[in-house]
Amino acid sequence: MKRADRLQPLSREHHQGLVISRHAKECANDVEEIAKHWTALTDYINNNMTNHFKVEDDLMLTKLESHRDSHPKVAEVIEKIAEQHNKLYQLINSQSLSAAQVQELGSTLYDHIRFEERELFPLVQQLLSEQELKAIYEASSKNVKREEEGR
Repeated sequence: MKRADRLQPLSREHHQGLVISRHAKECANDVEEIAKHWTALTDYINNNMTNHFKVEDDLMLTKLESHRDSHPKVAEVIEKIAEQHNKLYQLINSQSLSAAQVQELGSTLYDHIRFEERELFPLVQQLLSEQELKAIYEASSKNVKREEEGR
């Protein structure tokens, strides 16, 4: 399914996360490697994804909620996204640091992004109105928009 223009900024943010998380999943048990990947992952989540998660939680998931009874997949997707967001924040707030933790955070982020691209976004495109999609676009970070193209 082609990604709706109004959701493309969020997908662009995902691209960087996929690259960072894919590399982190292969993190060697080396102090410098661990620090490099951990910093890349946590910077990406803390700096780039704060607004992204807010858009998802406040606009996408809130609007999907009204379709919970009429569309069986909605409840499953909403619960899984909330679970994944919580797990990501738990992992980045870990007190100790190891290659295994970096790999787990990388895998969790990678799986989360893939889930959104394959499950959440198609559902949003199918169920939300053009006005609701426009609100999502307007709330998306400016640095990933191509405003002259409306995407």
